[in-house]
Amino acid sequence: MKFTATPQEQLQIVTTGVVDLIDRAELLAKLEKSFASGKPLVVKLGADPSAPDIHLGHTVVLQKMRQFQALGHEVVFLIGDFTGRVGDPTGRKKTRPALTEEEVFANAETYKSQIGKILDLQKTRIEFNSRWLAPLNFVDILKLTSQYTVARMLERDDFANRYKNQIPISIVEFLYPLMQGYDSVALKADVELGGVDQTFNLLVGRDLQRSYGQPPQVIMTLPILEGLDGKDKMSKSLGNYVGINETPEQIFGKLMSIPDEIMGKYFELLTDLSIPELQEVKRRACSEPKAVKVQLAHRIAAQYHGEAAAVQAEAGFEKMFGKSGDGLPEQIEESKLSAPPEGLPLIRILVMAGLAPSGGEARRLIQQGGVRIDQQKQPDQNRMFQRGESFVLQAGKRGFRKVVLE
Repeated sequence: MKFTATPQEQLQIVTTGVVDLIDRAELLAKLEKSFASGKPLVVKLGADPSAPDIHLGHTVVLQKMRQFQALGHEVVFLIGDFTGRVGDPTGRKKTRPALTEEEVFANAETYKSQIGKILDLQKTRIEFNSRWLAPLNFVDILKLTSQYTVARMLERDDFANRYKNQIPISIVEFLYPLMQGYDSVALKADVELGGVDQTFNLLVGRDLQRSYGQPPQVIMTLPILEGLDGKDKMSKSLGNYVGINETPEQIFGKLMSIPDEIMGKYFELLTDLSIPELQEVKRRACSEPKAVKVQLAHRIAAQYHGEAAAVQAEAGFEKMFGKSGDGLPEQIEESKLSAPPEGLPLIRILVMAGLAPSGGEARRLIQQGGVRIDQQKQPDQNRMFQRGESFVLQAGKRGFRKVVLE
């Protein structure tokens, strides 16, 4: 294969926005060897199918993989169907319940469809780690476990804290980093990508490759993306996320609500703008923040739903929040909810309609005046809504539902 970008140019592109790179000299050497031989690097990203949906926070690493793919390298999206039955202990304060085989494969199918919105599936190698982990016999596992000590495992902060506080750590949790590391051995990975919270597991992969006589992979970790509030990590449980399967109107509206100061980071981590384009965007963000934010919202809505849908979403937003707008979007998603004979309280309706992630968040929105019914403020949170009622429910600035109680 003939690469169009030089090793130095590739290095500059793929290291933009990276937190840790272990190490730069090794990566440049691999890129130079790849350029000279015409053989692409094998770039690995693993994901346990522990949940069915992907939000923009998850896509940060996928965007980096897309850059490698655009440069001509072989990207491997590894679905941890085997390790997913164990559960990654990273950041866990207690042992996580194992997923069933049915849950793992159901979630894996949704992953495959969603990553196609970011990666070119025709050029993406999708692997399942059960292919090499399931056949291992006990002798193979003993050889694998002999490569690492308990002391090394306890270097992990989450393991060390649990051990110090006498919180149980199962032996199978010690096996998880070894299994993830063995994935790199099986794939002969040249580069492995991950979030900053995955550094320990990625280092295990480097160590195991050496033990099995392979050149160690380069590690690249990406930052954690702040959510819509600009403070906390993007998370469904915090309600500050943008799901890539949400409607273009939802994506556009949510992104228009982010703080101005994080626009540059969103462009850097979520788009494929060139380095000069990123510099220009960051410069313009100071003088014309709204226009730049519209550019960001439009670009991301188009990435996941197409240009026509992004144009419509932008027009709807301008109609809703422009000077002549009536405060309502042109299209509002309808939620038909089943109400018991005694009716449904507003808090429950907000959760069922997908406008609040939990009852606590719904109550907070109501108390802060963030909920409207048919554009009327301060609804009665104690009222029981009955079958046959219908109304437009608004939560925050961007969340709208036409609620029909049946």
